Amino acid sequence: MKRAEEGRVTTYDERANLSDLTATADRVRRSVETVIEGKPEVVRLSLTVLLAEGHLLIEDVPGVGKTMLAKALARSIDCSVRRIQFTPDLLPSDITGVSVYDQQRREFEFKPGAIFAQIVIGDEINRASPKTQSALLESMEERQVTIDGHSYELPDPFMVVATQNPVEMEGTYPLPEAQRDRFMARVSIGYPSPEAELQMLDVHGGVSPLDDLQPVAHAHEISKLVEAVRGVHVSEPVRRYAVDLVASTRNHPELRLGASPRATLHLLRAAKAAAALGGREFVLPDDVRELAVPVLAHRLLPTAQVQLGGRTAEQIVVDILHRVPVPATNHREAASRPPLYGRPAQRGY
Repeated sequence: MKRAEEGRVTTYDERANLSDLTATADRVRRSVETVIEGKPEVVRLSLTVLLAEGHLLIEDVPGVGKTMLAKALARSIDCSVRRIQFTPDLLPSDITGVSVYDQQRREFEFKPGAIFAQIVIGDEINRASPKTQSALLESMEERQVTIDGHSYELPDPFMVVATQNPVEMEGTYPLPEAQRDRFMARVSIGYPSPEAELQMLDVHGGVSPLDDLQPVAHAHEISKLVEAVRGVHVSEPVRRYAVDLVASTRNHPELRLGASPRATLHLLRAAKAAAALGGREFVLPDDVRELAVPVLAHRLLPTAQVQLGGRTAEQIVVDILHRVPVPATNHREAASRPPLYGRPAQRGY
């Protein structure tokens, strides 16, 4: 017995084997949480973006663990990892690569740059010039790099995890709108609770927890997880709900720039990953609601008056969530669907 979902035919026997993939996601989550303590929602969002084939932007003040989170996620997966330290003197060719003339062979040879890895950590991305930042545009959207008229495919899976300090800090450049729009979600780690900070002093006081972190998943397992997420079903009312949320940002009086159609696509992809992590093969409106702020807020530009008044894009998204009607969930349809990972259906993300 087979069922076609979004152009892909999946047998029920294949879906039964996906329970092993849930265990893989749980191993990655637990591994990262050994380093990033007291922030389970941040770790969960990072894993959601990874499985949704997106890129993650981590924005916060220095010293709260932005780079630590990116490194922990990368080290928990047995795949190629490259770290790029963004500085004002970094050149675009340092990221994408360059063609070098070989005098013996009398032809140009391409030397890949740091972007040719499965997980790329861009540390303090907004300390580089806008010209260098734009070197990531093609690779993040099309998963390829074009040099001297030749296109080179990037490995699979591919994810950029970038950190940035608040724009108001000295020596930083605002990310262009096109750059921000290519990040599926933005997350702020925030300061830890006093209990978590005390535990951090005990655990991190002597050695770095990254030293003992070992890979708990292989790259091909992550690719299988991504395939499973692609097969998650999104009903017409939920798709319409996501479109209505994004459309509301485009005519909001407090915004001078709303979210793009790419934001709608990213919102649904992230919701599908959240549903899969929650043990469901279908997306609920709650999945879309809970991901709306991290997926949409960083793409919006409030008006000058709103910024002077102290309101943030996150608050505007919350207001939109209260205003746009939530579609009713067909509980009978949900109950009739077999769970995606072979366990009882539960609320995701």
